[in-house]
Amino acid sequence: MTLPVVVDPAPRIYNLFPTLAGPLSQWPAHFDRIRRMRFNWVYVNPIHYPGFSGSLYAVKDYHALHPLLDDGSGQPVDVQLRTMLDAAHSRGLKVMLDLVVNHTAKDSPWVEQHPDWYVREADGAVQSPFAIDPADTNNKTVWGDLAELDFSPRPARDAMVATYAGIVRHYADLGFDGFRCDAAYKVPGDVWSTLIAAARAVRPDTLFAAETLGCRLSEIEQLRPAGFDYLFNSSKWWDFRERWLLDQYTAFRSLAPSIAFPESHDTPRLRAEQPNPNDLNAVESAYRRAWLFANVFSSGTLMPMGFEFAFARKPDVVHTRPEDWEDTPLDLSGYIGAVNDMKQRVRVLNWEGPQEMVDLGGDVCLLVRAAEHDPDRSVVLINRDRHQGRRVPVDPIRTPRHGIGDLPLAEMTPARAKGSLDRGATIALEPGEIRLFVHDPREPS
Repeated sequence: MTLPVVVDPAPRIYNLFPTLAGPLSQWPAHFDRIRRMRFNWVYVNPIHYPGFSGSLYAVKDYHALHPLLDDGSGQPVDVQLRTMLDAAHSRGLKVMLDLVVNHTAKDSPWVEQHPDWYVREADGAVQSPFAIDPADTNNKTVWGDLAELDFSPRPARDAMVATYAGIVRHYADLGFDGFRCDAAYKVPGDVWSTLIAAARAVRPDTLFAAETLGCRLSEIEQLRPAGFDYLFNSSKWWDFRERWLLDQYTAFRSLAPSIAFPESHDTPRLRAEQPNPNDLNAVESAYRRAWLFANVFSSGTLMPMGFEFAFARKPDVVHTRPEDWEDTPLDLSGYIGAVNDMKQRVRVLNWEGPQEMVDLGGDVCLLVRAAEHDPDRSVVLINRDRHQGRRVPVDPIRTPRHGIGDLPLAEMTPARAKGSLDRGATIALEPGEIRLFVHDPREPS
């Protein structure tokens, strides 16, 4: 069964970490590898000139380039960025820029030029953003290199938002195709509406993805009118048992479809989380499972730089440099490319619709996903047991209450023979294995 390429596939995003990739002139070599793995988007963390801490997320000047990214050609920043973007676009890759709006570097010139743009302490000092551990309210993390912007309604906010709208228009005009919006839930939805409209006045198809991890439901709900195209979800932390992930999926998909990831620049590396990071067979199995699950659960996916080689060290927003590139014995590029190619061709995996989990017992569960306005279905079998295989009879799966009944279901699992989910058969699952079956009525079975 050969499925047609989806006309408008969801984003398959590769996170190119700027200071690991090095000067912009070196990025095209990475683009070649990224395209071979069948990604269609590249997301880059902030590329701007940083403040005193050197953190990518402590932006001092939104119009100047991070010194480590300058290619040494002497060309203006905008020329270097257009050259980089042209290289990506010529390879069929769109580029998404990290957009940091909720704070600046504490030594940003705006602190002196626009003192009324910032949240202030009781003594008048600029306030730094902070987080309180919900499990220990005495544990407070303060980012002292950052200055928190004040989005309370007042004339000063209008000027601040207009400045950010100009920044967004500038990068859209340069050729950036989208923005990943850092800590989007900390910024009011009406501010995002203004920024999104500003970008789309330049490029009507500009994509906006909201980073909303760790926030409360009310904080996400206030983003509903903003017009985001995607949200990031928490599927990385799912144990394949609890209901919370499906509840989150159901609650948020009416706002925007979601993007899943097996790890990110904010999380430990998957390899570092393994019981034995030196057991290469177990590590490779974990990576294959994590990437396949991200692709079958959500419409969008994101993979950080180095995942394809099972890097063990988490990228650091201050200290990471090109010499931190790791020499590992693993190369998962071929498998990642096969999964990405499969996702591009399976339409139901590019649209989010109703999805339910069914516990089949014996450490096996089933995810059934429907397209919202289409008869397509996906059926995902998951063996939760990482140590023992399982054999699952098909007949209990094909009950009408699961929404699949007698629909023809063809296997689309990469590296698996392309069989089908037939009555009377028994499906074998290797330890920890995930298998995908798809119903697409437009194709002959």
